[in-house]
Amino acid sequence: MDETKENVSKKKTVIRKKPIAKKKTNTRKKTVRKKTATSQHRAAVDSRQALSDRLKQDLDATKDALRHARIAAGEELKLAKKAAQDEISVLKTQLNAALKREKKLMKIGEKKIHKILVAGEKWEKKQLVNIKKATEKAIRNIKKK
Repeated sequence: MDETKENVSKKKTVIRKKPIAKKKTNTRKKTVRKKTATSQHRAAVDSRQALSDRLKQDLDATKDALRHARIAAGEELKLAKKAAQDEISVLKTQLNAALKREKKLMKIGEKKIHKILVAGEKWEKKQLVNIKKATEKAIRNIKKK
């Protein structure tokens, strides 16, 4: 049994070296100056002032834009009113012309009606005369027999 143990190859043990920890270098800490309350207050005032200035500029720009828009709208309204008045005057002239034509047509119609009535009355009188003559003739013929 001893022989079998000797024939078995022994594994070599590997020794690992641990890395050596590097020595820490002293880094100089930066000293940060803490802001004092007055400087913080001043910074707050400055930023608030800057914000209010920016808002005032925006407000002024908005007012200018609204003023220009109002002026432009007023001009457009004036132009629209002028166009509407021109259109109204054209329509009035057309209406007056149509009314004149209508009056002329009415007069022509009335003249025609009057002429037709006169002609009708003449025809009626003529027919009455013809009827009287025919009746007188018929009466004479009856008396002769």
